[in-house]
Amino acid sequence: MEYEEAKQLIVEQLTKKLKTKSKFYFNDLSKILDMKPRDAKKIVNKLVEDGVLEYWSSGSTSMYGMPGTGKQAHSEGED
Repeated sequence: MEYEEAKQLIVEQLTKKLKTKSKFYFNDLSKILDMKPRDAKKIVNKLVEDGVLEYWSSGSTSMYGMPGTGKQAHSEGED
């Protein structure tokens, strides 16, 4: 799977789910991409670098989301 194809798939799927969720576990993204975790990690990291996704961590849990979405963004004044 090419990077652009993966990017489009992730954005499309996360946008559909925004009504119920704004943050996703890495395993959710890996399933969307239908890739092994090692291969998916490379694409997810590139999406974070490019600002398509943002990394979020509570200290014990790591999640990913689209920038500017979710309660966290609103409470930090990012909307």
